[in-house]
Amino acid sequence: MSVLFPTYKRWELEPAYAKGARMTGENGKEYLDFTSGIGVCNLGHCHEAVKEQVEAQLDKFWHVSNFFPQNIQEQAGKLLAEASGMDYVFFANSGAEANEAAIKLARKATGRSKIISFKSSFHGRTLGAMAATGQEKVWQGFGSMPENFVHLPFNDCERLWEEDGTDTAAVMLEVIQGEGGIHPASEKFLKETEAFCRKNDALFMVDEIQTGIGRTGKAFAFQHYGVQPDIITAAKGLGSGFPIGAMAGKGWLGEAFGPGSHGSTFGGNAIATTAAKATMEIIFNENFLRETRELGVYLAQLLKQSLGILENVRDIRGIGLMVGIEITEELSGTLQELRENGLLALPAGENVIRLLPPLNVNKMEIDEAVSLLEMTLKKRA
Repeated sequence: MSVLFPTYKRWELEPAYAKGARMTGENGKEYLDFTSGIGVCNLGHCHEAVKEQVEAQLDKFWHVSNFFPQNIQEQAGKLLAEASGMDYVFFANSGAEANEAAIKLARKATGRSKIISFKSSFHGRTLGAMAATGQEKVWQGFGSMPENFVHLPFNDCERLWEEDGTDTAAVMLEVIQGEGGIHPASEKFLKETEAFCRKNDALFMVDEIQTGIGRTGKAFAFQHYGVQPDIITAAKGLGSGFPIGAMAGKGWLGEAFGPGSHGSTFGGNAIATTAAKATMEIIFNENFLRETRELGVYLAQLLKQSLGILENVRDIRGIGLMVGIEITEELSGTLQELRENGLLALPAGENVIRLLPPLNVNKMEIDEAVSLLEMTLKKRA
């Protein structure tokens, strides 16, 4: 019997070794990993450049607390700020913590309490992040949620403009709803949301936990849409597997987050920020991002050619290397059969196969993954 709380519905596969887009189980079988640790290992498993910088930092110091200025925090923060068009960065340990920081900052900076978010969204499992999440199943059993969170229909501009914005601190959204089923925002919706915020002096806040750090072929997914948030949050792919999250904001927000307003014992840990720096140095290179976009187009075209004609495939959607395949089949059984056939994929929503391959995946690995998907789904049709 495990001593761990049963909070996760674990798979039958225990990893023994992983490198790049490949994982070997304790059973000795090799798998093609299109989960990337749920969008965390954006450079694949155990990337050498990240490993080298982390090993060098291990010989310097591991943790000293945020009483001390640390150049590695400044270096990582500058990379994140420049890539997102922001001025200030706060480092946390996870996406949920980054979103909590964003909610606190929005309320303190505006003097307002209401946060508008959207149905089917997912922002984390701490209480504030849960309250922002637009899924009732996430709230169930935990009593009353923090107040002043409003959930509107996603991609519904008309309903957004019906909402009173004068008491709104921020509008918080995902550019692509990941856990909700891989649903991208429309360009009109994102631009209208930005306009709503500007008209009402509310903050435009974008959760880039899953979509950021190159996942869609841009440094951040909002950059596909020609908008500029006031606050963004990042985590998952930021540290190549080392636990780190970040909240970044515009310069005028710095006055609201002075000493004592927020903090994190482990946030900005030297090892994690070193991993983040190494990761961003690679991913935020324009040549790397261009190649990611090209791989995303290649994957989407191949999926539509191979799976689009199948009766049990309802839709294929996404941006870059964040792809959802909506099926008519029972999802958990399909994912298990994919694992048995050698492909690791994720669930999203009720019936969507989610693919989050490493951003440096190659075309042969994409071909292999699509072939395994086609074989599995044809058999189940």
